[in-house]
Amino acid sequence: MEFMALFTGISALSVILFIIGIGLIIGEMFDPNFGFNGFLGVLGVIILIVNVFITAQTIRQGVILTVILFIIVVAILFVFLSLASKGRIPKKLILQEATSAEEGFSGTDDMQYLIGKTGTVATICRPVGNVDFDGVKLDVVSRGEYIEKGAKVEVIEVEGNKIVIRAVPGN
Repeated sequence: MEFMALFTGISALSVILFIIGIGLIIGEMFDPNFGFNGFLGVLGVIILIVNVFITAQTIRQGVILTVILFIIVVAILFVFLSLASKGRIPKKLILQEATSAEEGFSGTDDMQYLIGKTGTVATICRPVGNVDFDGVKLDVVSRGEYIEKGAKVEVIEVEGNKIVIRAVPGN
């Protein structure tokens, strides 16, 4: 069977299903929210597979068409990844706005005010536990020591969102 014989007897429905399937896959690659978490991309693949079953007149022709479709989808993915590696990602995929405290966003630096603050251990720290700081319970970690429930502790360090404590001497 020569190569062009694969494409004889292809109907308009087959061409339309091919275009819809490839379109859904491309849409999913360039706009992830387009497909409701991948649904439309998967639908595109299913449409392409169904299209092969509708179009193929023999098993051999079906296998060859499937391989051709696979090569086309991989080529589209390669083009997308190539664009992404060169920084030519569609603007919809890149966060354009900065998040700042003025706009109501908080980062991990906001917890620096806890350094030196004392609280009461609400759950045993071994070394992770929970401490009550004036009615606000926060997850904390000690430097490896075991601290009993009810003990007084002090925040000695804040690393990102990790609050490091130590037992207050004399308690």
